[in-house]
Amino acid sequence: MSDSGPSVVLATRNAHKVPEIRDILADEGVKLDLLGVADFPGVEDVAETGLTYEENSLLKARAVAAATGLPALADDSGLSVDALNGMPGVFSGRWSGGHGDLANLNLLLAQLADVPDEHLGAAFVSVAALVVPSINGVPGEITREGRVTGRLARHARGTQGFGYDPIFVPHDDTRTLAEITSAEKNAKSLRSAAFRAIAPLILPALTP
Repeated sequence: MSDSGPSVVLATRNAHKVPEIRDILADEGVKLDLLGVADFPGVEDVAETGLTYEENSLLKARAVAAATGLPALADDSGLSVDALNGMPGVFSGRWSGGHGDLANLNLLLAQLADVPDEHLGAAFVSVAALVVPSINGVPGEITREGRVTGRLARHARGTQGFGYDPIFVPHDDTRTLAEITSAEKNAKSLRSAAFRAIAPLILPALTP
């Protein structure tokens, strides 16, 4: 344990995500020595083969906890569109067949072209998982879901976000996620919703 708290590995290679999640948890009173997978050479990437956000987040957290011997946090998230019965869902990142964010967004807009505005409700859904290795080899596992509701715009707006941010308008705003700052997103608990939900459970789970 470092001076900043217990050591926990976040299952990501995104160097920007580690300090972002560290700050979100600190805002909730949870101080961690949060590390990324890049701090552990040799840890292999995990295939997200689950059919739910919970399955994928647990797959990643279990693999990283097993590889590092440390508690691991992971998350999985996606866009759930009412008119598409919750899709793209866990397939949000590869909705266009792996052709990237812009192709995903354009395909989704094309699929919704004939859907009336009043039926363009949607939600960003995320699930965070914590896996804690135990002495007898059986891990402790916790998951929590975060959900932010809103609606979809007909055209992309803004340059601050990525993925489906340019067409998602939170329920309490008139701007898309690509038109608001990262600080505002955190304040609204958008992608951070699941981590805020699991935050009160982390330190108790790490206490012997």
